[in-house]
Amino acid sequence: MTVMTHTMLKGSNVPVDAAAVRAVLRWTPGAGVPDVDASALLLGASGRVRSDEDFVFYNQPRHPSGLVRRLPKRSVPEGLTDTIEADLGALDASVDQVVIAASSDGAAFEQVADLRILLFDAAFADGEPLAVFDVRPETGEETAIICGELYRRGEGWKFRAVGQGYPTGLIGLATAFGISVDESEAADEDRASGGAQEPAAAAPLPPAVPPPSAPPGPVPAAATGTGPDSQATVQHQQPSYGYPPPAAPPVAAGAQQPAYGYPQPAAAPPAYGYPQPAAAAAHAPDPHFVLPPQGPQFVRS
Repeated sequence: MTVMTHTMLKGSNVPVDAAAVRAVLRWTPGAGVPDVDASALLLGASGRVRSDEDFVFYNQPRHPSGLVRRLPKRSVPEGLTDTIEADLGALDASVDQVVIAASSDGAAFEQVADLRILLFDAAFADGEPLAVFDVRPETGEETAIICGELYRRGEGWKFRAVGQGYPTGLIGLATAFGISVDESEAADEDRASGGAQEPAAAAPLPPAVPPPSAPPGPVPAAATGTGPDSQATVQHQQPSYGYPPPAAPPVAAGAQQPAYGYPQPAAAPPAYGYPQPAAAAAHAPDPHFVLPPQGPQFVRS
């Protein structure tokens, strides 16, 4: 049987005359190249799965109907392959599409060289492919890609080259089509792909502890407004001994402050010896004062 292979562009489609097909993903392995897994989603007319059983992948390699299944990986001269086989003619009429996807494990698809999907007639799986589509990631950050889709058209089926990528991996792709994903599985997938984790919720802060009560003492000058002005350009330095002296009383106009020490009180005695005698005016000569009689020692002979 002679088969004409269609080399497809993104968005193009071809009719599928085979009753059953094999969609083969093929890529070139190597250092730093992640493993690639094929998967399939059976969609209803709404464009979503009818139940979680409509997801065929490495942990659920066979649909309950047995009509869509994932075959073991193979090594071929051109590289590695992973295959989805679908019996289109026997599928329930409620299945409107079979989406063929690829997911990468541990790195994005920019690290995967020569990824392509080849569609074979299952009856002649070793013959020439019906269609070939070279899958190219759009951004390089995709970790899951819809490579192509088989869809009903009238009484038959067609195949469309899609090439739509998802940076959220196989779980992100599956949930987009209505698959319910367990949260623990999503967390495992996120850790495996090195994705960022949600930050842990901050623990409630403990109540503020009041500072210990200070012993009673003088009120700081800053609290009373009598301290230095923090906005002043020049701050005057306090003496390095004792506490600051009390403020001096107002000085009368024209009075001169002493050049030493602190201002003296008006009636302060001098800082030396005993008190000085009163003013001379208080001790004027007494006109009635008479000298006592002089003794013989003062008489001339």
